[in-house]
Amino acid sequence: MYPLCTAFLLCTFEAFSMKLSTPITTADLAAQLGLNFAGDPNQLITGINEIHMVEAGDLTFVDHPKYYEKALGSAATTVIINQQVEPPQGKTLLFSEKPFEVYNALTRHYRPFEAVHEHRSSSASIGEGTVVQAGAVIGNHVQIGRDCIIHPNVVIYDHCIIGDRVVIHAGSVIGADAFYFKRHAQGADKMHSCGRVVIADDVEIGANCTLDKGVSGDTFIGRFTKMDNQVHIGHDTYVGERCLFAAQVGIAGVTRIEDEVILWGQVGVQKDLIIGKGAIVLGKSGVSKSLEGGKTYFGAPAEEARGKWRELALIRKLPQVMEALKL
Repeated sequence: MYPLCTAFLLCTFEAFSMKLSTPITTADLAAQLGLNFAGDPNQLITGINEIHMVEAGDLTFVDHPKYYEKALGSAATTVIINQQVEPPQGKTLLFSEKPFEVYNALTRHYRPFEAVHEHRSSSASIGEGTVVQAGAVIGNHVQIGRDCIIHPNVVIYDHCIIGDRVVIHAGSVIGADAFYFKRHAQGADKMHSCGRVVIADDVEIGANCTLDKGVSGDTFIGRFTKMDNQVHIGHDTYVGERCLFAAQVGIAGVTRIEDEVILWGQVGVQKDLIIGKGAIVLGKSGVSKSLEGGKTYFGAPAEEARGKWRELALIRKLPQVMEALKL
């Protein structure tokens, strides 16, 4: 897949899809699945990814009219779709009444569940000077760099990548499944998670934190970022360098946190937005939209702190105003 090396972990992060060890043509895949297709039969599929994270060569799916335009206009070159339409230039379409089920079957085929029967999988790679404390579980194909400390009862799921000098405190879980479900009248179907968590050098993660893997891409934590206890990072989220997250911060999936952002205790961040470089969000705030960098925010919904404090000061004066106006 992607070898563990300092150059990789220090480079500018790109949201990788789940790559296929052997690319397959759309004609061959359609034949295997028993599906009709339209477009170039020799179009190569090199990766699999969900619509928010696709790149050229990827296969993705769409099953709702709301997202047809996004899927057909995305970087993905192959799309499983439940509507007979003409393929856009450069794209090949596979037609299925149930794209979600087909996509899940593919990800399970290319990234099947592998049981771990020992605390440290024989396929894991652990660098020189790294200490793995008693009770920690290191999954299949995990790569851990040099001089790390993995404290007791940490669980690192399959395929995750940890850089050099990373500290992960007791009870944290790296790479649990994405919280990603398709709802219907009878309940909800789970999307199979086949992505990874990638943690760059010199990161420290507190106790009882949870970092979910990407659905089929990567969740990424940048160099020198530090997390307090009980922090949650959702699937496919990008966190930049030198960020600080205090206790009980929760960040939803497909979110981008740029460099040097500070999130104080119990800040909640909505999915699919951007917090700009150097932004500070004060405790108990709720971030419901993208925030510009270099400013301080407070409240729910979070707004620039100075304006929010003036608003609160005026609210405190409302009883006096109402009394003066005899309201």
